[in-house]
Amino acid sequence: MKTSFFSIFVLVAIFGVVKPRLPVRSPTAYSSQQASQPAYFVIKNVNVIPMTSPGAVIIQASVVIRNGYIESLNGAVTPEAVLIDGNGKWLIPGLIDMHVHTPTDFSLGPLVPTQPPDVTFNTQDIMTPFIANGVTTIVNLNANMDSFSQRKEIQKGQVTGPRIALAALINGGQGAGRRANTAQAGRQAVRDAKAEGYELIKLYSQLNIETYVAIIDEANKLGLKTVGHIPDAFGGKLRQAFVPHFGMVAHAEEFSKQANEFSDQEARRFARLAKENGTWLSPTLTAMVRIAEQARSLDNLKRLPELAYIHPLLQSKWLTANNYNQNTSPERVAYFDKLVRFHGQLVRAFKQAGVPMVAGTDTGVSGVVGGFSLQDELALLQQAGLTPEEVLLSATRLPATWLGINAQVGTIEAGKWADLVLLEANPLDDIKNTRTITGVFVNGHWLAKAQLRAMLAELANRNRASTDQFDWRKIMGNIK
Repeated sequence: MKTSFFSIFVLVAIFGVVKPRLPVRSPTAYSSQQASQPAYFVIKNVNVIPMTSPGAVIIQASVVIRNGYIESLNGAVTPEAVLIDGNGKWLIPGLIDMHVHTPTDFSLGPLVPTQPPDVTFNTQDIMTPFIANGVTTIVNLNANMDSFSQRKEIQKGQVTGPRIALAALINGGQGAGRRANTAQAGRQAVRDAKAEGYELIKLYSQLNIETYVAIIDEANKLGLKTVGHIPDAFGGKLRQAFVPHFGMVAHAEEFSKQANEFSDQEARRFARLAKENGTWLSPTLTAMVRIAEQARSLDNLKRLPELAYIHPLLQSKWLTANNYNQNTSPERVAYFDKLVRFHGQLVRAFKQAGVPMVAGTDTGVSGVVGGFSLQDELALLQQAGLTPEEVLLSATRLPATWLGINAQVGTIEAGKWADLVLLEANPLDDIKNTRTITGVFVNGHWLAKAQLRAMLAELANRNRASTDQFDWRKIMGNIK
């Protein structure tokens, strides 16, 4: 099932990443305003949910932000400060999406003479939906060298976007990504990824057992954490997959693929295996919910409001060449529905076993839109049985801890980076209140609700204006 997630990325591998030769779609103007922003803010009289441990809510605090850092949670206000009214509002750490795929430029070259030779993705357009939803850190789990360029644009202030951690995907057989089919090749692939600057290693489905074990061992030696799929080679022998230092399972689906009865007893058995090995879980509930919807019908996808914020080429692919909807059947729909139900059982079992879970979305899957999908994921985690506080932990302190950046982000404390989300309502009452965003600090830059809405509207208008240029069927129909 997950193979289809790579449709757009396989094109990159086939046709090659290129530098744009045609004019890039006009970027938003907002990123250019960063340099002129004030460096000193105070959020006055705000209720702070620090997400520290222990971390009681701080009522009517004055949060001082200077030069991109949190200076104090109870500082004095001087005349030069830019005041933000926090009265009756709630401040949480910036949200973290632990499973994202961002598109990168690719060329169709002479294969499609009637179409522009390059398809380019403006980095600001990719990042705007994330920051508009309070997502200030993302983990790209199938990164390539263009992903480094996207991150650099953000670091240089050319784009307003989240912090990005990059994972190198290692696969086996003839699968997508960099491939390794021996232990020696697996170790070398890890060394190469480390030298290229990747922070994480993603394990994929076609790896054989020997190579999988070697990759995890080598990654640990080099200080790289591992996250990913449970390879198909472990079918019927799941326990063997839980080797030391296997850091995180990237989908609840990796367990449901191993299920026979889809029972609570099986869910608890899977949870014990993870707990005993110290392996975390990112359930990505929202991805399977969207997949099940699309297997049934594309009607919900067509009505999805956030579809407007997706590049027209990807919109066209999702609506005209949808891998989940094509050749569907009642049996396929029933199977996906079964997975959706079982994933809720898994979340409850993993909670009971004390296995840490972090919020991830698999953004890039058809119907799973950056930023918006994390809000959906949080609601689904609460629906599956986590408390609002546990859900908020899964998108703040816990992922920061697993990534090893908890000294910088994940909680609201003096000295940490000012990645913050200001809300109208208390998310500890209902996690859906994380949608009531009145403003976001990302990389220390303040974006009020009106500005975020304007950025989204500009993006939607630009996508609408260029829709006719990107017809997936016409482009792919010319490739023989």
